[in-house]
Amino acid sequence: MTTDRTYRLGVLHGDGIGPEIVPSSVEVVDAAIAAVDVAPIEWRELPLGFDAIEEYGAHTPDITLKALDDLDGWLLGPHDSAAYPEPFRSQLNPSGTIRKHFGLYANIRPAKAFPGGSAIVEGTDLVIARENTEGFYADRNTFAGTGEMMPTPDVAIMHGIITRAATERIAHSAFQLASRRRRKVTIVHKANVLKMTTGLFRDVCREVAEQYPDVAVDDFHIDAMTMHLVRRADEFDVIVTENMFGDILSDLAGEVAGSLGIAPSVNSSDTHAMAQAAHGSAPDIAGRDLANPIAMHLSSAMLLDWLSGRHEDPRLAAAAARLEAGVTTAVATGCRTRDLGGTASCTEFTAAVVAAIHDA
Repeated sequence: MTTDRTYRLGVLHGDGIGPEIVPSSVEVVDAAIAAVDVAPIEWRELPLGFDAIEEYGAHTPDITLKALDDLDGWLLGPHDSAAYPEPFRSQLNPSGTIRKHFGLYANIRPAKAFPGGSAIVEGTDLVIARENTEGFYADRNTFAGTGEMMPTPDVAIMHGIITRAATERIAHSAFQLASRRRRKVTIVHKANVLKMTTGLFRDVCREVAEQYPDVAVDDFHIDAMTMHLVRRADEFDVIVTENMFGDILSDLAGEVAGSLGIAPSVNSSDTHAMAQAAHGSAPDIAGRDLANPIAMHLSSAMLLDWLSGRHEDPRLAAAAARLEAGVTTAVATGCRTRDLGGTASCTEFTAAVVAAIHDA
């Protein structure tokens, strides 16, 4: 059912190159929305990162979390939490704080090579469905605390958690996604060594697979999977795995597809979603108009597509497709930032995407 509603999206610039690539993404989303005759997005900027620490004494203040809960979704820029002063540097970072607060259990990370790009494996077009709430990320797998401890100065301990409920949830996300793509899911685990934890993850994914008889399924150990991605990434469709494995594999897949600068993601629950580029804040090039905004552009398109499904509004899916096509056209016609072998600035690339959206 198509509605005439006005969508309200949050804008969190973050740190480093965030204040460049997030406004760039707002610009291309506005262009794509206008092209399919949807009411203009109502944007709301909210504090996060260094600026929030200075003004509110927290990198992710309560005012931001409360405001996000009333919005349809939001764009999250990268953060430079490693450079935060203490005690903020040792706290759960802004991305983890938001994901944990809203229970954003699915981190969907595509890796797709662009025609005319710089892919290591041409034809790469896969998606990693990363479980986002537990696994071996100690800062997200407990209700309170970080899951790490040091009983003595020379001993550090962490625990990883795998549950049936969380695994079933991400497995359904992966199989539903594969049903709309090339109908193949690859489960990644380390059940030869971590028999009970990742063994449970593998087995529960296999059980869920029985509910999707039209989707083929296989599985690999994490170490073998890294080699397969480098050699034959073009043969994979949807990969489902636990938190840390998914983080590592998605960075590798982004580079295999051409650059981490083109690697998008969306973090979602059943009721909330957040667009977030898979890369970091790149403080070395911040403020110099050199950043590649593609990952943030495509993450924003993914958010539009998620909103389309949630609100049964096909116009948003059309806007997402228009935005993605605009990025593809810009790259194919030679407008590329430095990481893709070109000379275009962030501003110039943004203008090329907007022009391609208008000309489509």
